[in-house]
Amino acid sequence: MVIGVPREIKTQEYRVGITPSGVEELKGDGHTLLVETGAGEGSGFPDKQYTESGADIVDRKTLFVKADLVVKVKEPLSSEYELLKEDSALFTYLHLAPNRSLTELLLLKKITSLAYETLTKDGTLPLLQPMSEIAGRMAPLVGAYYLQKPHGGTGLLPMGVAGVKPAKAVILGAGTVGFNAARVCSGLEMETVVLNKGIARLERLNDYFSGKVKTVSLSASNIRDEIKDADIVIGAILVPGGKTPVMITQDMLQTMKKGAVIVDVSIDQGGCVETSRPTTHDNPVYEVEGIIHYMVANMPGAYPRTSTLALTNATLPYIRTLASLGIEKAIEKVSSLKSALNTHEGKIVHEELAKVFAG
Repeated sequence: MVIGVPREIKTQEYRVGITPSGVEELKGDGHTLLVETGAGEGSGFPDKQYTESGADIVDRKTLFVKADLVVKVKEPLSSEYELLKEDSALFTYLHLAPNRSLTELLLLKKITSLAYETLTKDGTLPLLQPMSEIAGRMAPLVGAYYLQKPHGGTGLLPMGVAGVKPAKAVILGAGTVGFNAARVCSGLEMETVVLNKGIARLERLNDYFSGKVKTVSLSASNIRDEIKDADIVIGAILVPGGKTPVMITQDMLQTMKKGAVIVDVSIDQGGCVETSRPTTHDNPVYEVEGIIHYMVANMPGAYPRTSTLALTNATLPYIRTLASLGIEKAIEKVSSLKSALNTHEGKIVHEELAKVFAG
């Protein structure tokens, strides 16, 4: 199979879909690897390492024309739409629920699209987990940075000092992002509150943190109560393949402290705040109702070396399976890859995504 690894073009996105060591393994399986010029430089992998591993360095157009399977990190942007080959396959983070234009293009071109974020195995999301861990650990650090008065924040030091209370962090969701965010918030000695619908996850947090992290059932009234005096709010809600429900309305923002910071990690799937809209690393924040909104849709891209290694460690076995069995057989025989399938033969095949676009 011919596998293409393009350079990411999303603003300040430095990750890459396959590392040179991954190329070497795939080449050993008998596949052809096409890597776009400069694709790995942002993660510390120069073209020379790819050629030494057996890849062919090609230009962008050649890659998309020749590749049977395109492996990326982020979803194709509008400037890439015309490059996508009909009846080809695409394996990447797609986040199609809030992206009608890309969804319609994949259907029109009958592209077999497989999304990292919907691939499930034994009830887990193994390709989303490493990036969720990084984003969860980043979120409190980002929030703490924007709490600084020069950045418009409340001017409260997150961990406080003797005689001064620490900042309060409220985390919506107790999955991988929420758990890792709680670890960092707690480690910074912040007052930490996690809200979640499922009691089992809250019990896990209680046990892990020995009661040092407050756990609360997720409801509109509880959210309203907890965010009133919050300094940092972290959105960590996930509906795999579906659109994130709005948990914080604009009216709720008016009850919050001026200069509080919201870090909405769920922005990839639409965001859990009514006033959320995607931002980029070069222009990451905006203000609504006096509340700082950090809504970067590719947070782990800020740490590309760590993120690329963590991501490709997880994705490579699935890429090898897709390439060795062929796309159709792999989908048929490997249930986890079938769960990653979002569009196929001109149809939406993922249940949660289909609900979003129904009607």
